[in-house]
Amino acid sequence: MNEELKVPTMAELFAAGKQPEVLFWVGCAGSFDDRAKRITKAFVKILQKADVSFAVLGTEESCSGDPAKRAGNEFLFQMQAVTNIEVMNGYGIKSIVTACPHCFNTIKNEYPGLGGNYQVMHHTQFMNALLEEGRITLEGGSYKGKRITFHDPCYLGRANNIYEAPRNIIKKLDAQLVEMKNCRKKGLCCGAGGAQMFKESEKGDKEVNIERTEEAMQTQPEIIAAACPFCNTMMTDGVKSKDKEASVKVMDIAELIANAEDL
Repeated sequence: MNEELKVPTMAELFAAGKQPEVLFWVGCAGSFDDRAKRITKAFVKILQKADVSFAVLGTEESCSGDPAKRAGNEFLFQMQAVTNIEVMNGYGIKSIVTACPHCFNTIKNEYPGLGGNYQVMHHTQFMNALLEEGRITLEGGSYKGKRITFHDPCYLGRANNIYEAPRNIIKKLDAQLVEMKNCRKKGLCCGAGGAQMFKESEKGDKEVNIERTEEAMQTQPEIIAAACPFCNTMMTDGVKSKDKEASVKVMDIAELIANAEDL
């Protein structure tokens, strides 16, 4: 990805005596999962379009520690967190933006207790600010009038009370925002949080992501908008289980902006 989109690393900027406006924390999903890599690329294109000075840690970035902590392995979490904090503090990093609510929540709320104090933003907040400041503009384009429902990620919504930034962006696309019966503070989990992504589900009548997908389908959407790579995977699997992937797309907010602007 670095070569294709010419993404600078903190090591390169630091060697040149430069400090970026913001560190883009890519996260494990955005680095290694093929579907999430497309979200990463879309967000990078938006940062470049807005002329934002940014950098990534590259190979110096380790897992934020969220899965370990949620699974109960506090020792592993602290090892991962302290390693990341030492790297970031060594570069004098002040501001971080990430497309993953799990990384966002962990770095924002758990890292300060271990010596990592940063201004941490989710990419929906950051993109909304870029739009408000006029650093990027939206014409709506191919999404004008489309029915879009937004799935609130747990670690963005209920954990950090961020509900309006992604919705503001959808409205700026001139799209029709259609809400699920369980949204905002009542939003239903996609089923991947709390390290559930990495284990077999318990016995029950129905998978959580199927239940959530059915709620989304009730709004008769053309697009299910997500703002988390885990949610994206779970909702995509749900749509496939209903044989609706030809008519309903699951897309990250960054992809909607990048596509609308044809970046």
